[in-house]
Amino acid sequence: MPKLKTRKSAARRFKATGSGKIKRRKAFKSHLLEHKSSTRKNDMSKMALVHESNEENVRLMLPYL
Repeated sequence: MPKLKTRKSAARRFKATGSGKIKRRKAFKSHLLEHKSSTRKNDMSKMALVHESNEENVRLMLPYL
């Protein structure tokens, strides 16, 4: 069977946890930060888990994750 290709854009965005779940960054932390509160910006800095409903799509993009 041939090797499967990894979507490189997805490989840069997602990492696996030790238990096999998929980590992601939160959105809205790149610009327009002046009017956002410090609490909100701190919360956006933390990693989050990919939701179960989207996990299958991510795994198809990353066959060797």
